[in-house]
Amino acid sequence: MILGPTYPHEVVGFSGGLKYFFPGICTRDFIDFFHWLGAVITCFDIIGTKKTPVRDVIDEAARMLPRPVLNVNLVVRDGDLAGLFIGDPREAWSHAADLSGKLHIVYKAGPYRTVLGLCPEMYDELWTGGKVMYKLEPIVADGGELIIYAPHFSEISFTHGDNIRKIGYHVRDYFLKQPERFKDIPAGVKAHSTHVRGLGTYENGIEKPRITVTLATGISKADTEAVALNYRDWRSIDVESMRNREAEGVLVVDHAGEVLHKLRPA
Repeated sequence: MILGPTYPHEVVGFSGGLKYFFPGICTRDFIDFFHWLGAVITCFDIIGTKKTPVRDVIDEAARMLPRPVLNVNLVVRDGDLAGLFIGDPREAWSHAADLSGKLHIVYKAGPYRTVLGLCPEMYDELWTGGKVMYKLEPIVADGGELIIYAPHFSEISFTHGDNIRKIGYHVRDYFLKQPERFKDIPAGVKAHSTHVRGLGTYENGIEKPRITVTLATGISKADTEAVALNYRDWRSIDVESMRNREAEGVLVVDHAGEVLHKLRPA
């Protein structure tokens, strides 16, 4: 029996359903495989998309389960239950993803040059708090800045920090165009790196990210810049003075990391 919620997800499109088995009961090789598959497609293109190649891989892997599966799929909004779907794992998840797409995606008319994402304390490191970037990247203008505001962070990752410090945060092609250099780094860690860094190019040894990703956290300036991210002292940011300035291209997002923000389709 699966019991869990569905939200827009950076690797698989929408979380929930059979995804709970992976990484729940699978090997590291499979975790690395489908996380890197999502990274190659890019978080930007995959998050909030219902049908994805990564979901197809997970559905196929689930066919190997030796027992019947029942899915109790929740859709939660603002701490309250908005939908409950029980039954076949694919069908129940499909209905949940449809509802999540209506409740957990906010559409904006145009991009912003500065987006300040206030990270809740339930994310206690950049590994999980990277969701602030995943959910807000689509509404940051080319050349703009996304600020992850999390004074409570003191760690990049309690589990994967050593590997992240080895490679830093980079765009997808930084890894694709020099695979031998990073062959000993788990693909899931490289995927996380690209998710936090976002879209960009890597040509002739020069990396050009689409936007600036700034950490305003308890992580030191030296440690932030060592992993190729921009540093800003969180104490220098007056959050309230940045509110209500959307007309100027500045947006503050409270409790960032759950609701996906996208540009409204033409």
